[in-house]
Amino acid sequence: MAAAAWGRCLPRAWLRRWGPDCPRAPRAAGAPPLTRRPSLWCRSAGPGRGRHYRAALCVEPKQPLAVEEVGPRPVRPHEVRVDVHFCGVNFADVLVCRGQYQEKPQLPFTPGMEFSGIVLETGADVSTVKEGDRVIGVSGFNGMAEECIIDQKTLWQIPEGVSLREASTLPVSYGTALLALEHRACTQPGETVLVTAAAGATGLAVIDVATNILQAKVIAAVGSDEKCQLVMQKGAQSVVNYSQGGLKEAVRKLVGSVGVNVVIDTVGGDVFLEALRSLAWEGRIVVVGFAGGTIASVPANLLLLKNVSAMGLYWSRYKEQNFPIFSRTLSSALQYCQQGRIQPHIGAVFKLEKILFIYLTERAQVGGVADSLLSKELHLRLDPRTLRL
Repeated sequence: MAAAAWGRCLPRAWLRRWGPDCPRAPRAAGAPPLTRRPSLWCRSAGPGRGRHYRAALCVEPKQPLAVEEVGPRPVRPHEVRVDVHFCGVNFADVLVCRGQYQEKPQLPFTPGMEFSGIVLETGADVSTVKEGDRVIGVSGFNGMAEECIIDQKTLWQIPEGVSLREASTLPVSYGTALLALEHRACTQPGETVLVTAAAGATGLAVIDVATNILQAKVIAAVGSDEKCQLVMQKGAQSVVNYSQGGLKEAVRKLVGSVGVNVVIDTVGGDVFLEALRSLAWEGRIVVVGFAGGTIASVPANLLLLKNVSAMGLYWSRYKEQNFPIFSRTLSSALQYCQQGRIQPHIGAVFKLEKILFIYLTERAQVGGVADSLLSKELHLRLDPRTLRL
């Protein structure tokens, strides 16, 4: 392992080893004295609570992430310090690192909205968890680090029988699926659900929840033939490839002129419009995202003709606007996982430095990545949405 650098898989150009004012950086003879200013310096980590820890940092949009050691801060009375084992990287993380997300954190920031780990320390007023508890957390944009300090209300204990790895996949994808299907679309047993980008992290969760929790029938829409087998294995009753023709006509061949009861769309653009035209009488379409890059306008006459409903789902806003529902969906996801009723999809295993390399240079088709830092394992949830910076 290279001295002072954790990027075992990366060329030096892809890992910012030294800041210009780092006290350990090489300096020429006769150089002027170092003027210290607040910075994220590379330091040696010490054992135990309060140690320095590594974090992935977005220093500038559309530029490589840096892996640097940062200093700890004390926990406030309502906060918890967590030893992060796995941190999911979702499409929203990619967008925020591009500067294209609706929320724009101040630079530099650490991406990572969801994580799992072990409680290291609790504030004086914390009553929901204790040191040593296994938890999942929803952190906003600071989860991709060895440690994360977070408010106790956005932590959920992981039940027995659910691994840290499995649990880390639940908040964003399964939280979105449950809110979209149950709370927004009010999906009923026996109804037909059409899900676009079905081989993505959210799409696979929608198939899993609709089929195994709600007893609905699922038509999975994907963009390539190689993804068809995966969605069928996950529980979809039918699959269509919308890269080979119109989505509306493909759905019509499966269900006739009746249409589908529910659409969960993460693509947008023409795919959204075709899905909207595929709805049955009093059908519901839920807009979850725009992975295709185009935001379609809704033709109001289509809503009127079949008495259909078009609605949106901004998952993370429920944390502020309706926390009881937000919390209930995550508790339900953990319970369903413990009962074996849902099966989170895990695709591959990488180290942190390899994830950063793929994430920034290879434009990997990744929708959910979960990573464990130091020498622990980390897993990648494959997704067809391309991470182009």
